[in-house]
Amino acid sequence: MSILQENPAYTYKLNPDLSTIDWDYIISLFYKIEWKHRKAIEIETAFRLSTTTFFIYKDEQVIAFGRVVGDGRYYAMLADIVVDPDYQGQGLGKYLVTTLNNQLVDYHFVNLSAAPGADPFYKSMGWKKQTTAFIWPQGPKQLRQHCEE
Repeated sequence: MSILQENPAYTYKLNPDLSTIDWDYIISLFYKIEWKHRKAIEIETAFRLSTTTFFIYKDEQVIAFGRVVGDGRYYAMLADIVVDPDYQGQGLGKYLVTTLNNQLVDYHFVNLSAAPGADPFYKSMGWKKQTTAFIWPQGPKQLRQHCEE
């Protein structure tokens, strides 16, 4: 685990001991941003299988997190980029995405799937829309939110 201290108001932990994470609280943050189809045991497993995890704390409470799913060389995807709405607008999301992306220097493809409405945020950091990306919709909501007509 690496602890980064960029701002004394927050603690930044890259690849922390995941047994210290309160996964029920993590699920409550997903609910707070309206991502309600997660279960604590499943998200814990997903984070454990990730190549990189990153958590931001305020007074020992997680307020932001994200992870990278990757194969170690060719393909990596940023996933579950979450900032508690009470702390949004303070640069934490940008720091989170930049820190995760900086771990992927020699990869051939780095992508992410943005939440509906998040395009301006990612574009402001230099991310580009991919013209050749496809999704196999897992239901009508995903079809509606993530697919072209």
